[in-house]
Amino acid sequence: MSRKSIFLLFSCLAFLSIVTACKKESSSADTAPPATTVVTTGDMSLVSVDHPEQFPLVAVDSMDAPSELHVTGSIFPDISREVPVITLANGRVVNLKTRLDDNVKKGQFLFSIESPDISNAFNLYLKAANDEQMNNRAYARAQELFDHGAISKAMLEQAEDSEKNAKSDLTAADEQLKIYGVDKDHPRPIVDVYAPITGVVVAQNVTNAAAAGVSLSGSATAFTIADLSTVWAICDVYESDIAKLSLGQEAKIKLNAYPDRVLTGHISDIGPVLDPSIRTAKVRIELGNPGILKLGMFVTATFESRTKNTYPVVPADAILHLHDREWVFVPAGDKQFKRIEVTGGKTLPDNRQLVLSGIAPGQKVVSNALLLETAGSQ
Repeated sequence: MSRKSIFLLFSCLAFLSIVTACKKESSSADTAPPATTVVTTGDMSLVSVDHPEQFPLVAVDSMDAPSELHVTGSIFPDISREVPVITLANGRVVNLKTRLDDNVKKGQFLFSIESPDISNAFNLYLKAANDEQMNNRAYARAQELFDHGAISKAMLEQAEDSEKNAKSDLTAADEQLKIYGVDKDHPRPIVDVYAPITGVVVAQNVTNAAAAGVSLSGSATAFTIADLSTVWAICDVYESDIAKLSLGQEAKIKLNAYPDRVLTGHISDIGPVLDPSIRTAKVRIELGNPGILKLGMFVTATFESRTKNTYPVVPADAILHLHDREWVFVPAGDKQFKRIEVTGGKTLPDNRQLVLSGIAPGQKVVSNALLLETAGSQ
């Protein structure tokens, strides 16, 4: 084959390759959707696109639902379930077995006090017991003498009165030992202190070798134990919202520490005094503790009104969650969408969400806000 024939052959093959490639590119261009082009505008809330049909719109629906009031607060112990651990004996703390934040059971040994008050109280008891025995014998003799006419009735009555006084002194000395927790048959200068209830030690005022008792330490309270099976959520409610609440009203409690847990409580008190600086009242919510509530935890309480209002409802995907705020996109004409801030409400079945403010029923919004936001960020 001549060189000219070979050259013509290769030229034809190259031409056919170019034609085939052009046809493929043309076919691909005919079937693929047009690429989205986003145009940046001066208004950061506006997004302009070449093909707005790629972002379908949905009409904002509506439904009747009770209005909600959201307030914040903290967890506190129920003061009616707080019990102080006290000792009336003054002395020195020994054998301390309990510390702050410990869980204790009713009757559990906490600590001991080495107290001179015990010695003094037992000494008074012994003296009272001896005086009672002596006066009892004197009264028996006086009774016998009176029966034989040897003494007057006045002398008998005097002996009887002395016996009664001695018994009273003995009873008082015996009770004093019981108050200190001392067994009169086995006395010792040590007083053992036990937990009066089951709970958590929320306050501690003594340590080993420290002084205890009112006379030495200034306070009879060594520990404070709180039963945390039921606690209070104390919330601040603005003056303008107080009329929306009532005693016994149900409250839904959300925890910052456990965002997936929702607890139920009831209003047990609405404070009668407003904070003069921020114009809020303290509202107390009583709720059971499933074991996760700790004192000082931050909570959010939600109250529902007894009457219902009409609220917009949109698909959950239509709401964009960005920087702790919520947005939707609405058509703005001329291939543009405007981002509008809304306040989202509770989630509804079928992947829908209530909107408390920002839009109205009947408006059009982009059904998938994240898709448009992602396109606008590229």
